[in-house]
Formats: sequence, C-alpha cells, structure tokens
Amino acid sequence: MKLDPISLTLLLLIFILILFGLIENYFHFKSLSNIPIRIHVNGTRGKSSVTRLIAAGLRYGGLKTFGKTTGTTPRIIDDNGNDVEIYRLRSASIGEQIKLIRYFSKKKPDALVIECMAVNPQYQWVSEHRIVKSTLGVITNVRPDHLDEMGTSNYEIALSLSNTIPFDSTIITAENNMIKPIKDVAKDRNSTLIVSSADDIDKQYINDFPFIEHPENIALALKVCTSLGINTEAALEGMRKTKPDPGALFIWNIKYGKNKCKFISGFAANDPSSTMMVWNLIKDRFSGKSCIFLNTRNDRRYRTVQLISLVMKDIKPDLFIIRADNVMGILDKYELNENSFKLFDMLSTPDQIVDEIIQLDKYYVLGIGNIVGWGENFVNKIKGYT
Repeated sequence: MKLDPISLTLLLLIFILILFGLIENYFHFKSLSNIPIRIHVNGTRGKSSVTRLIAAGLRYGGLKTFGKTTGTTPRIIDDNGNDVEIYRLRSASIGEQIKLIRYFSKKKPDALVIECMAVNPQYQWVSEHRIVKSTLGVITNVRPDHLDEMGTSNYEIALSLSNTIPFDSTIITAENNMIKPIKDVAKDRNSTLIVSSADDIDKQYINDFPFIEHPENIALALKVCTSLGINTEAALEGMRKTKPDPGALFIWNIKYGKNKCKFISGFAANDPSSTMMVWNLIKDRFSGKSCIFLNTRNDRRYRTVQLISLVMKDIKPDLFIIRADNVMGILDKYELNENSFKLFDMLSTPDQIVDEIIQLDKYYVLGIGNIVGWGENFVNKIKGYT
C-alpha cells in the first residue's frame, strides 16, 4: 500500500515522538539510579514541614541530602540546608519533578526528599510510579481537602493519597484514624507499613523547638530517619536546626506604642482539623486574651463556612476578625457580641487589618485561612511591627 506524503509525514512525526519518549525515559531512569535513597512525601497537611525535617535529620546524620518542597513557595533545599527559590514561568506541573531529579542526580546525593506535587489521584500515581519511584514513601496525614478531586470522604482521600505508596518497599505515616485503606494498599504492593506516634517525642524537646511544630510531624520525620539508620540524637539535633517553611507556625512579638501582642502565622493549616490542632498547640502556651484572624477566599466558600463554624463553636476567641464577603448569613446563626468580632470585606487592604491588630494589647493572635497573594502581603506588613 502506497502512502501519500501527509500520511508519511504523520508516521514520521509519531516515530520521532516515540523515539524521543524512549530516550527521555532512559535518561530519567539513569538519573534515578544516581540517587540511592528517594523519599516521596505525600499527605494532606504538613508535607513541606516533614520534607524539611527529614532532610535536616538525614543531613545531620551524615548523608548528603537534598530536598524539594512545593508548599507556600516552591524551594530546593541544598545539601547545606540552604533554600533556593524556584521561579516558574508557567503554572506548576508534575513534569517539573523530572527536570529537578536530573539536576539532583548530577550532585551525586545520598538521599533526596521530595514533596508530592500532585493532587489528582491519577497524577499522584504517575508522580510516584513513573517519576520518583521512591525507595521509601511517606504519608503525613489524611484530612478533608481538595474534595472535588480527591473525594468527599476521608476514606476516599486516604485511597487517593495511597497512590504514592511504593511497591516492595516501606511506607511510613503519622495517620492513625484512617489507617485501613493505607494498610490495604501497602499490603497489595508488598510494602511494609510503619505508623509513627507523637508520644515518642519528649514534650520538652517540642517546647524548646525554635518555631511551633506539630509533634506528629517531628515523630514522623524521626521514624523515617531512624529507619534509614540515622542515630536518634543526631536526627533530633538536625531537625532542631531546620530552616522552617515560609508557611510554618512562626511567632512574632508585635509592638506598637505601649501595645504588645503575639501574632502566630497559622495560615498553612487551612482546613478545620489542622486549624484545631494548631489551636490546641498554642492555647496553653500563651497567656492573655485570644484573637483569631480569618482570611478567606471567595472561591473556597465551603472552607469559609467550615472555619467560621470551627471558630464560633470550638475555639471561641475573645475577638474574631474576619476578611470575607457575604458571611453575615453564616454569622447570624451564632450569638454575636458586636465587641467580639470585626468584619472586613475582601477589598480591605493588608494595612487595614494590620492597623486593627496592632491596637491590641496583651493578646495572642492566630492567623488562619488563605496565605497566597493577599495573605503573604499581610504577613510581610505585620512583621514590620516586630
């Protein structure tokens, strides 16, 4: 059968694309072979923090270790623990991991700790089984988030996160409640499941940490490090020296005239479960009156409803500051004292909210909700009063 020129051209293009794919695949697997320990960190909350903690523990334990986070701002953590910010010319894509793995492989590391970028379950599977091919998997926790892509129940979310469980290896998690789906997938893939416990971490060590960190995250990172042969004391000392993620729980002492208050940036914990965990971490740590500042997103209406409900029913601060539109219908369900809450619309500037907070004296203020964009500008403004 004789082919016309157009068909021949199409066949040639298909052949070239297949050949290009095979060559790309060959070089990618060659890059992976130069990184003997590959740790893929997935989960709903705490991925960036756990990635940093693991990398710091391994590094202090003597392994040449690189890390890569995709949290508040994507970063490479080099083998000296320094941050290198990643500047993207287009939107984030899991293909970014391929280029970075090639970059890391040229550095001849002992270990790479890399945060999962994917949210979609299929992309999570591709990220693990076609890109990272981890020698050890990590799932931080299972929380309700990205419900439109990962499922509406914790069980479905756990199954989605389990897409990054490696075959014939080890998976370590801090999740205790929704453990069955993780356990089942690990068994199907012939991987050993290890569950860490926050009870393994001394409370004094947690209190002495240079920033507020969840005990669950520290315990999980420690379990990963010790499973790879790192001495417990060395791993813990390395974690203490971790440079925290930009979205970490920082505490700033705010001063304005005679007014003094503490501001805790908890924006990275933007779901109810994680927010409540943060609140439980700080409520007994500080004295004085309490204030919650909630920064919302118009395209996350369900999250706004969840967080307002959490604050009004469970946290019950002395003062509730909200930046949101069209929430009076939600707030009217609760008994409100006009002196206990202040509402700003979405056109409000960071300066307006900062001006409100710096008037507070002997308060501790927890910022929750969305940090991207407006929230980052707000944080930079409030830091100006430290």
